[in-house]
Amino acid sequence: MIRVKIKRKPDGRIYSFQVKGHAMYDEPGKDIVCAGVSAVTVGTVNSVEALLGIQLKTQAKHGLLEVDVSELADNVLDEKLQMILESMVVMLQTIKQSYSAYIDLQENKK
Repeated sequence: MIRVKIKRKPDGRIYSFQVKGHAMYDEPGKDIVCAGVSAVTVGTVNSVEALLGIQLKTQAKHGLLEVDVSELADNVLDEKLQMILESMVVMLQTIKQSYSAYIDLQENKK
């Protein structure tokens, strides 16, 4: 199962997210759930970096992606950053609606 943890500040702003594990929906290379989650989350990081010019603090390895944006919270670009991150959450919720046995999505406030 893929476990996604979205961490929010008390005001609701996202300050980090972690994606860990594998869906095991199908064999590697054919796992559409894993591919979808990877496309959404890695695509979000790439979008932030390309569109906003922000280099995110990330850790990525097989089966793990951790992203920390807490140092950017007071940045002028924060509103745009939050919009991109909220878009990611909506896309992940959409995947979960169809494949809830393969993805766990948790949102925690600080």
